[in-house]
Amino acid sequence: MKSIGDAIKQNKFSSEFQKAAINLAYTSSGIRNAMNATLRKFDLTLPQFNVLRILKGMHPGATSVKDLTVRMIDKSSNASRLVDRLLVKEWVERLSCPKDRRQVDVTITKKGIEHINKASKSLETFSDSIFSKLDNKEIENLNYLLDKLRS
Repeated sequence: MKSIGDAIKQNKFSSEFQKAAINLAYTSSGIRNAMNATLRKFDLTLPQFNVLRILKGMHPGATSVKDLTVRMIDKSSNASRLVDRLLVKEWVERLSCPKDRRQVDVTITKKGIEHINKASKSLETFSDSIFSKLDNKEIENLNYLLDKLRS
């Protein structure tokens, strides 16, 4: 096992808090890069995958772009632009909102569901391999600690 100090070639940290923050950022970046590489095989970015995942979870319902933004993991992503790109690939479609004509809703297409199912399997295999280094209790503890950091 390689320590964060070895990984970034830094021996001293001002505190264990700083070391933990750097460790979390470094680990997160590595996992994100690997996830992006996995999704690239499916012509998807992580934010696009996130939009499709949200829409698949709401299927057969639809939602607004505004609601997609609220639900997204990366809040800095431009959901409207992501939807436009997914429209071109025919993985989503826009619908007029029956309750508010000014609002346009988005739903996932059958083609989009098929595509995200394939990508999800590949990403799940990747996640299983990354987290197989931890046992179930460690995974539960990691989830607890990450939730605690966000609270």
